[in-house]
Amino acid sequence: MTYAMIGTWAMALGGVQRAAATLAADGTAGDAVETAIQVIEDDPSLTSVGYGGLPNEQGMVQLDGAYMNGDNFQIGAVAGVEDVASPIALARLLAKERVNNFLVGTGAEAYADQHGLARKNMLTSGAKSAWQKRQVEVGQGGRLTPYDGHDTVGMIALDARGHIRVGTSTSGLFMKHAGRVGDSPQPGNGFYADSAVGAAAATGLGEDLMKRPLCFEIVSLMAQGMPVQAAMDKAVYTFIDQLQARNGAVGEFSYIALDHQGNFGVATNVEFQYAVFSDRVAPRLYLATPGNDHHVTITPA
Repeated sequence: MTYAMIGTWAMALGGVQRAAATLAADGTAGDAVETAIQVIEDDPSLTSVGYGGLPNEQGMVQLDGAYMNGDNFQIGAVAGVEDVASPIALARLLAKERVNNFLVGTGAEAYADQHGLARKNMLTSGAKSAWQKRQVEVGQGGRLTPYDGHDTVGMIALDARGHIRVGTSTSGLFMKHAGRVGDSPQPGNGFYADSAVGAAAATGLGEDLMKRPLCFEIVSLMAQGMPVQAAMDKAVYTFIDQLQARNGAVGEFSYIALDHQGNFGVATNVEFQYAVFSDRVAPRLYLATPGNDHHVTITPA
């Protein structure tokens, strides 16, 4: 049976490499997704996810994450959590609950404590220094620009038994307003999965990505018979054009998708690296470069 995995940005490669062994050994898609994302959450050199994530305007690291079971559509999601070492582990636990699947702030933190999940100060010295530097710049009249270091890690896995899982994790926008939540933990917007069809995950400017549930739309178009890439092109680029026409501006949009046969798809309006692995492809990075008329060129990174 086919197994495969895809993750957003160059940072995903380490996680995909770690999870590849799980999938190759007939492990579950859920374990693969959680393992891969935790590799990134634990890496302090990565400034947009987990430990080392960049703080909000008050100097606090507030994390968002989500997990979806494509077999039964169960979802777990958290937003604005502090000092939880692994938002993806917390989200995966919540996906097993019948109710109370999306928790925020102190409620999510209490749930983590009740279930013995690791807690630690997620603000590293490097992230604190970056925040202090930005505070000085703003104090000297510099404009507060929060859109640095806001990349979400999204992971999709298909295991040899045909199960599909998707997960996301992010610290959100640097210098964001306290309590701000983007698309990443929102079902349909930041992620969606159906094991009979496929899954999609998003990364980019959440305020624009959440304007339409494109991850759901991608999977829905695939369910109607569209190949994964065609579904992505229709959903993503149609809306980018609409948003540009109506608002006069469009933020960063990048999407990955995987169908139930192990085929990959990517749609983006910026240069975008992503990592893939399957029973046919060793873990590696690719670069998607957008061109005219939404044509994307894919090259090894």
